[in-house]
Amino acid sequence: MYSLIPFNLLEMIVIFILYLIISLSASILGAVAGLGGGVIIKPLLDFFGHFDLPTIGVLSAATVLAMSTMSLIKLSISRSEAKIDKTISLLLALGSITGGILGKFVFNYFAVSLGMLTGTALLQSVTLALLLTLLLFYFLKKDKLKSFVFENRMIIIMIGLSLGFLSAFLGIGGGPLNVAVLILFFSLNVRDAAFNSIFIIFFSQLSALLLIALTTGFTNYDLSMAGYMITGGVIGGLIGTNIAIRLSNKLIEKIFNAAILLIIFINLYNVVNLIMVH
Repeated sequence: MYSLIPFNLLEMIVIFILYLIISLSASILGAVAGLGGGVIIKPLLDFFGHFDLPTIGVLSAATVLAMSTMSLIKLSISRSEAKIDKTISLLLALGSITGGILGKFVFNYFAVSLGMLTGTALLQSVTLALLLTLLLFYFLKKDKLKSFVFENRMIIIMIGLSLGFLSAFLGIGGGPLNVAVLILFFSLNVRDAAFNSIFIIFFSQLSALLLIALTTGFTNYDLSMAGYMITGGVIGGLIGTNIAIRLSNKLIEKIFNAAILLIIFINLYNVVNLIMVH
């Protein structure tokens, strides 16, 4: 029996659904655990290989911006006990924006100007896997480690700058790095760190997209999936935040650790795949 729908159309429908599911699930996890979503979207889009690295960065940033916007709106109208330290988070965001510009410049230089797309992708996957492994060990041992409370504004901005540089170069939005820094350097619990991370992510992703809009524009990017992924980001942000405000610190931490472990395995697979193919 033959399908009434041509195969190529069926294939496109499957791809649309796939990218909607990716953005939705990443945004739900991102909103629940403060991951942002980019750290999940980036390696998954690398895995499927439908887009080049610059396009993946734009799609990820747009999805994460949609998620963080809806998450913050939901938090502002809910009666949750979420605590967002706007002074610290805004200073981190300020540093993150500056660092993000530098990180994107370095990324564009290697990936676009020098044409080292494969080498850059390999470096991103290896670095991300190593960073996330360190973060996982930190979270498993954090109760035995000392935390700090930095108050010097310049130091806070410099921490944000480092976060922004790494996040922009790796194309991940910075979520897990933000959460770890907020716990280690500002003694926040996991739940509050997750909400503050989303606050920081909103500004960093907004600035990243504005930078592209004001410089190269979006004409060189394949944004055919942008509408589906932004839709997933909006719905995921609402669902994830609604879940997060009802969860305990302990449960959020377990979800965070499980998500980090999954992302490590995806990145390791991408590393092996890149080496085998090239």
